[in-house]
Amino acid sequence: MQHNPASPAAPDDALSGRVARIVRLTLADTVYRDLKELLLSGRAAPGERFTLRGLATAIGTSPMPVREAVSRLVAENALEVLPNRAVRVPLMPRVRFEELRLIRFQLEGLAAVTAAHTASADDIAEIARCERLFAAEREKRRPDGAAAMRHNKDLHFALYRAARLPTLLQMIEGLWLQIGPVLNLDFQAGPERVRQGDAHLHHAALLDALKARDGEAARAALIADIRSAGDFILSRGILPD
Repeated sequence: MQHNPASPAAPDDALSGRVARIVRLTLADTVYRDLKELLLSGRAAPGERFTLRGLATAIGTSPMPVREAVSRLVAENALEVLPNRAVRVPLMPRVRFEELRLIRFQLEGLAAVTAAHTASADDIAEIARCERLFAAEREKRRPDGAAAMRHNKDLHFALYRAARLPTLLQMIEGLWLQIGPVLNLDFQAGPERVRQGDAHLHHAALLDALKARDGEAARAALIADIRSAGDFILSRGILPD
């Protein structure tokens, strides 16, 4: 019987395949993280479209990791695939926006009241830093709405992390993946909206409540902030029925 030894290249080929998969998965994680940040910070507007190939070209990678990242975000209701295979940031009906706002009152309010008792001095200092950046942007002659949104998002998530409740943080992230693009309709309404809005007042009240370890005041300030932004977006009449 003739003995056919395995080709010496086979183990290397198998290893190369596994390494290639690791690299692809790592790229998919990176693309997912970057797309998630884009949505969380409201840098993508409702209805905005892109193609997998176009996004892959913009990022400088192959379509496969982009497809995997997009699939995860579709499963999280943050993106949707259209019949022509284009990918879109979902349009949010008014009734769904109002539903998500009610849920945000509860979940983010819980994070605020908890953070008032669990936040460390460093946590409060980070929230204060974000508040200063937001206020400084607001005071500019022509504020940058995108920068204001980023500072607003950073402030909120510094607060939510300070609650030390990982499951709650994950749930809030899921809400923001859906609501972040809609918040684009607030801060991107124009420089005057950033200057004339009252988010800075709610942020300041929230910070004062955290320093005083007053959970109910922290919750009230946060809910007032969410309600104020939501009322403005609803008043524009641009969410579909």
